[in-house]
Order: sequence, then C-alpha cells, then structure tokens
Amino acid sequence: MTCPRSQPISDNCVSLGPFVLLKSLCCPVLLMGQGIGCPEKSRKSELALNQSMRKEEDGEECREEAVERGDQQLRALRGVADLNNGAIGLYNMGQSCCLNSLLQVFFMNTHFTMILRRIRVPVGHAEQKESVPYQMLLLLEQMQRSKQRAVYPQELVLCLTVHNLKLFVQYDAAHLFLSLWNLVKNQITDRQLADRLTTLYTIWVQEYLVCQKCSFETRRDSNMVTLPLPMFNAHSQRLKTLEDSLHCFFQPEQLTDNNMCLCEQCERKTPSLQGMRLTCLPQTLTLHLKRFCYRKYSWTQKISYSLPFPQSLDFNQILTQEQFHPDAKEKADWQYDLFGVVAHSGLASFGHYCAYIRSLTEGRWYCFNDSSVCQVSWDDVKCTYGNSHFHWGETAYLLVYMRKNPQ
Repeated sequence: MTCPRSQPISDNCVSLGPFVLLKSLCCPVLLMGQGIGCPEKSRKSELALNQSMRKEEDGEECREEAVERGDQQLRALRGVADLNNGAIGLYNMGQSCCLNSLLQVFFMNTHFTMILRRIRVPVGHAEQKESVPYQMLLLLEQMQRSKQRAVYPQELVLCLTVHNLKLFVQYDAAHLFLSLWNLVKNQITDRQLADRLTTLYTIWVQEYLVCQKCSFETRRDSNMVTLPLPMFNAHSQRLKTLEDSLHCFFQPEQLTDNNMCLCEQCERKTPSLQGMRLTCLPQTLTLHLKRFCYRKYSWTQKISYSLPFPQSLDFNQILTQEQFHPDAKEKADWQYDLFGVVAHSGLASFGHYCAYIRSLTEGRWYCFNDSSVCQVSWDDVKCTYGNSHFHWGETAYLLVYMRKNPQ
C-alpha cells in the first residue's frame, strides 16, 4: 500500500528542515510492508540541501543585512524544522522504525528543539558520549551540515544502548517515547531548561476517592506525560470517537463489592467513587490510544477497529464541568490542533511504525516512513483511523496535539 495522492518533497520543501528518516531494516513485517506509508522516491525527488545566499547590494545593503540577521535569529529560535534545509534521512540501525518515528516527532516540534539548542555541553568526552540530549543536538547539527541524502545516527544509537535501549528490539512506541523523554529530561543539567521541558509535555490531574456512605473525599495530585485513552468503556462497549475516549477516561468509576476501599472516616471498606479531574494541560499534548490489550497466557492482541480523531480539540466542549479541577488554569486556552500521528501497521507481535506530521510553518502534512518522506493530504492521515477488517493496516497509536496560540 502506498501513500495515495502523495507528492514527493522536492523544490517546495525548503522550510521542513532535516527530518529523521530511516531505512527499512525493521520488524518482520517490514519486508512485506515496505510500501506502507510512502514509497521510495527516485533521485529526481531526493531533497537537495538549499543554500542560503545573502544579497549584497548598494544603498539598502545595511538595512537588508539587519533584517536578515533578525530572520536568522528567529530561525535559530524556532528550531530545525524551520531552517532553510532539505530533508535529510537517517539510516536504520536495526529494527529502529519506532525510534525513527519518535525522533521525527521530537525534531519537528520547534518548542522542543528550542530547548534542545540551549543545553549545556558536557565537559568530558565520556560524558558527551553518554548524554542523550547532547547526542540528539549533534545529530541535528550533522543533518544541518550534510549534503548527502541520509546520514548514519550511530553516535546517538550507541548512546541509547548505554542506557539499555538496545538495537534489534521490537519496542512499543508509547513506552519508548517515555524512555526517551525521561532520558532527555534527567540529563539536562540546566534546571530551568528541564522545567521548561516538563511544562511543555506534562499533564496534571487530581485523583479523588469519595466514600458513598459519609462523602469523605481523599485527593491526590499527579501528573503524566501521555494520556492513556481506552478503546472500550466500563461496559466493554466500543468507543466511537476520540472525544468519547477522552470523556470516558475522566468518567468516575463506582468501586463496589471486592473493589471497595477503606474509608478513613468510616474506618471500614465502603462503596466509593473514584475518578480524575483535569488540572492543567501542556503546550504539547500526547495521547496514547490503548490499542494493545493483554489476554490470558501473556497473549497480546491489537485492536484495529476505527477510532476517528479530529484535526482540532476543544476540551471545554468535550469534558463536563465536574471533570475539571475547580482551580484549573487557562481552561479557556485548552484548544488544540493535531500535530502528529505515530501509526502502527501489522500485528501486536511484530509490525512497523511510521509518522504523519504537520509542518508548523507550512501547515502541510507529510508522511515519514523510514528513508522515504512524501507530502500527503488529510484524507491520507485519516486512513490511520483503523479498520477492523484490515488487521495489517495502519492504525494511529500516538496522537500529538499542539495548543493553539500558545502564551
């Protein structure tokens, strides 16, 4: 299956920056599903590195140079995705399609690259080799300088192996995303930058437990980087849309019979109401669709049925007033646009990942499938909704939304 209505990135792609693309050495399904996503393009469609040239003219020269310097500073602030470069591929280092897709989502997020570009360089050579954020930064610089079609990310991969993220391992995208994010956060030595990264991605909620006998309520604040959304409700009924899944996640649950909890005030186990209230949402919101469920005897099944997701989300229209924390901040600004989709094709035991990402500067959608990248339409992205009759097809697994008009 190839990308329908897709176009190769060529002369009109200068603002995309060096995307992370990897050759298909991935899972067993790769050899069969190499065409899933975007097909390999001819040399005519390979991306050339666009060279920026300054105008040196008389009269208005100083004024133009001042404007150009300001434009260069703005580009540096925005990050790799907005630099005047063609897309540069990264060769697969061994079953790394999952890693590739996540790196593409990280690097295309200009809010993330702004933080990455401000890290402190480790002093010692050994520290540099083991620093994940530093090796990611070096990889970006390598892609910036490269005039080749692709580069080998071996230094970053070797760095990740030191931290037990090995090659030739079939990773779950949600688990690997959390591992990468935590490695970057924990190894940023500048606490202000680490706090900015936390603010960029962290979701804050308040967990509560209410006794149904005496109304005594226990509360606890907690946070998460991804929001794990169910595919079924409490009655094992299929949820039809992403909005239904979000509403179900924040729907309180009755704890009765064997699930009763100890009430501190009643001093015995009583029926309770357990739930979460949304306190704060980040600039970059990552939603994890729980498409893999565990059955008896450690057997894992993939849920392939369709779950449509919108291009825009407004939490004020999705959740009820009771599902918000009373002190929820900036609730009026909790409106989001879809930024990226990490899609999985294949079965639970083996498969392939690719990413669909919307350029923040152009607003166009692109499919990143290892060493191939092509422009796609929203209709192509909607093909990742899922299909219960096509278990090998692409299904959205991670959804990344970006807040509108960030402060």
